[in-house]
Amino acid sequence: MTVYYSLTFLLLAAEMVTFCLLVFPLPYTARKRIFRFLSESPIVAKVAYALKISFIFVGILFVDALQRMFRVTTEAEMMKSNQGAQDVRTESSIAARKFYAQRNMYLTGFCLFLSLVLTRTFYIILDLIQTQEEYAKLKKATANSSKNTAIAEDQSRQIEDLKKKLADSETRSRDFETLKKQAAQQAAEYDRLATEFNKSNGLVSDKKAD
Repeated sequence: MTVYYSLTFLLLAAEMVTFCLLVFPLPYTARKRIFRFLSESPIVAKVAYALKISFIFVGILFVDALQRMFRVTTEAEMMKSNQGAQDVRTESSIAARKFYAQRNMYLTGFCLFLSLVLTRTFYIILDLIQTQEEYAKLKKATANSSKNTAIAEDQSRQIEDLKKKLADSETRSRDFETLKKQAAQQAAEYDRLATEFNKSNGLVSDKKAD
């Protein structure tokens, strides 16, 4: 295996380890700190930029391996269609070239595919963390709102009770005023009748003097 394919294999192994770390079940606080560091660190941003450039070269290697595989497959088909004597060493050479071409194609192809999976998984988990943060804030705000609503409802209930008591007091006050008026009228009527009775009997009523 040449140097660049060996580096591609190391990159593929690193991607596999990174993917396992991404999907590893971690506590919410630790996961939040790790992903915040990965998304905000300038060093990580530079590393990600370098990896993007390396993936461009991996893509070029993938295209080259694909072309080599097609070319070797075509040569193998031409040898099979040849009716003459076939050399065993030639067949072995073509089979080896085909194997290497397929190996390189799968190696670079899986490396590119896993890079897309890693990128998508990273942003999905990041969105999930942000959604959990928003949910926690909304839950806290809802709890405070519910508490304030309960307090407001309690105050409204107390205000309604006070209004009812005030209405009852006003009703009783009106009834008392009515009774006072009736009592005053009855007292005045009693004085008038008593005065008339005393006048008719030639007596002076001491009621008014009292």
